[in-house]
Amino acid sequence: MDRRNALAVLASGLAIPAFAAEGRAAPVPAGFAIDRNRIDTALKQMVAANRVAGASCLVWQRGAERYFGAFGFADREAKRAMARDTLVQIFSMTKPVTGTALMQLWEQGKFGLDDRLADYLPAFGKVKVLAGGTGADGNPLLRDPARPIVIRDIMRHTAGFSYGMRDTPADKIFHDVDPLALTNTLEEFGAKLATVPLLFDPGAEWSYSTGVDVQALLVEHLTGEAFEPHGRRTVLEPLGMRDTAWTQPPERLSRFAAAYTQGPGGTLTRYPDDKTRALNFGPRKLTMGGAGLASTLDDYMRFARMLLGRGTLDGMGILSPDTIRVMSTDQLDPRITKRFFLPEKGSVGFGLDFAVRIAPPRDAKENRGTVGEFFWDGAATTLFWVDPVNDLAVVFFVQVAPFDGTLHHDIRQAVYGPDYTGPV
Repeated sequence: MDRRNALAVLASGLAIPAFAAEGRAAPVPAGFAIDRNRIDTALKQMVAANRVAGASCLVWQRGAERYFGAFGFADREAKRAMARDTLVQIFSMTKPVTGTALMQLWEQGKFGLDDRLADYLPAFGKVKVLAGGTGADGNPLLRDPARPIVIRDIMRHTAGFSYGMRDTPADKIFHDVDPLALTNTLEEFGAKLATVPLLFDPGAEWSYSTGVDVQALLVEHLTGEAFEPHGRRTVLEPLGMRDTAWTQPPERLSRFAAAYTQGPGGTLTRYPDDKTRALNFGPRKLTMGGAGLASTLDDYMRFARMLLGRGTLDGMGILSPDTIRVMSTDQLDPRITKRFFLPEKGSVGFGLDFAVRIAPPRDAKENRGTVGEFFWDGAATTLFWVDPVNDLAVVFFVQVAPFDGTLHHDIRQAVYGPDYTGPV
């Protein structure tokens, strides 16, 4: 089956983005315009209200930059302003980059999306699932999964892997085993994760997970190349993302943003620098697929523009248009009704490493957006989205935890306007 026919099978009956057919640009609805003052006001309010120390945003629409703004501090204590070239830790916005590297190998015929994961990573052929209850020894009861994990599962968070985010026996074991410890190699990560019981049968639920770190391990096994240099060679360098890296040189530390935690009464407390810098400037063995990149607004916009350009940026082809459409198509079967925190993102499903909007905003509380847009975010509340209908890409940077979805609501409202629910 060729890629075009495969696309028809994959997308049949699913919500797909409004990319153009046969290479033509998608029509841009009349009347949608970027209001620079409205975005300025939103970013300034975030800083003035002490919701963040600094905030920046970059908007690209219809082939040109339409907005850039930066307010507040990248390092409040040092009085270093948030700037265009500020490096921030993007955490889970790393995931789509990893997915891009893996889907390049799919295009090369290295694997199928419905191949068993254990065919390539045998340790995952022995995983068990929580059965409920505990045995006489006090350990959780386990059983065999109803079906094997397939590669599509690790790209849409339906494998059943833990991320240590839930209150289950599997999450306790996850924390005890600590597969994401920076002292592990990717190979050691995989071996440890395979000992952690699955939360549910593969394909039964959506739950945010270490699946993208497994993607990075799979890239290593498929290519025989360490994941970090592979991602740099096949994605970052071809896109001209010169400042984006898992391992940053010491001279860039002066541009790296501090991170802050939001406390009671709207207080911001600086997160310990050694922990903020550990992923990029400290010694480590682990290169995660699901986190770890530090990037700038302009660099990440190049990645977003490649996605908006259906896999190509400035003549450099990274993925085919059909592959982008597969990745940005909702891959969740309607029977998958248990979806952890995903509904908090709005009327969305999930593609391959992206959330995908499948319905207009239902009320004023929901994030503004357009059916067919796809996006993801990071633990320090960074965000990007690609809106093919409006020929639009947006990158939004802050560095604050815990994750604050109200900031995303406000930046989206500033970009689209408070009453926007989709093209007329």
